Amino acid sequence: MRAIRSIREAEKEGQTKASDHALIAQCGEVLLSCRVRRLIVNADDLGLTEGVNRGILAAHEQGIVTSSTLMAVGSAFYDAVRITSTAPRLGVGCHVVLTDGSALLSPTDIPTVANSSGEFERSFGRFVARALMGGIRPAELQAEATAQIRKLQSAGITVSHIDTHKHTHLFPRVLSPVLQAARACGIRAVRNPFGRIAFNLIANRPKLWKRFGQMSILNKLANRFQKTVRDSGLRTTDGSIGVVATGSMDEHLFGLVLRDLPEGTWELVTHPGHNDADLGQISTRLRESREQELRLLTAQSTRDLLDRNGIDLISYHDLA
Repeated sequence: MRAIRSIREAEKEGQTKASDHALIAQCGEVLLSCRVRRLIVNADDLGLTEGVNRGILAAHEQGIVTSSTLMAVGSAFYDAVRITSTAPRLGVGCHVVLTDGSALLSPTDIPTVANSSGEFERSFGRFVARALMGGIRPAELQAEATAQIRKLQSAGITVSHIDTHKHTHLFPRVLSPVLQAARACGIRAVRNPFGRIAFNLIANRPKLWKRFGQMSILNKLANRFQKTVRDSGLRTTDGSIGVVATGSMDEHLFGLVLRDLPEGTWELVTHPGHNDADLGQISTRLRESREQELRLLTAQSTRDLLDRNGIDLISYHDLA
């Protein structure tokens, strides 16, 4: 650590060498590989509505949220840019939207991604089927993802990482162009969307069994995902928690999930916000659950639970 401080001091004086930066990178690798439990708490859907924005800011300032991902195509995008400027410790990434929304680029530029009205495929299943069958051109996905990232950067956001709406980058044909867009924009980290939750934690919750089964099947793509990300030069976590329980997280399940957290660096995927009139105009299944998650994320009992279980909070800035 003394060596790093010495290099940082030399860096300020413009006297660093390439080998010094390599040493810093190696030290960072060692620190991140230590087998402790680290958790990034990421709030999705920043920019969706002003009520969601306020909820995410509260979950950061009063709770445990360390990072968030901003929707370039969200109706409250500029409100999100404004409020995040008051929260310098909040990591802000790009929540790339490729389904169930409107494109930034002209539909003539991305005809296999958006229809003539500029709308994406609303059905997640149809989007995935078209992507897997080659019906969506990777170059168009990359172009749209790049445009969305660039919109954040043009607004003054230092983009810490990327993920995708509804985790579409689970699939290799979507992942590769999204990673290419990230690299072109200088982004250094991406969400690992492959969830981890033991079945015994949800055994008495039949509503979650179908989603658990789907994620269990999709987890067969996890190794390929890790290799693709590694080959691209980006960083990612050991995986995500909370994905299976999206929309159904309560205090009991929240406690079980955190106590079950393995060693390593993980991401807790959350969707806090206020269920107000603006959200009522949005097509989303997550309404009352946003208020519930906001209460969980800001509760003192949650901080106490993290402390008791030796879980360190970090952000995507730390990972990248």
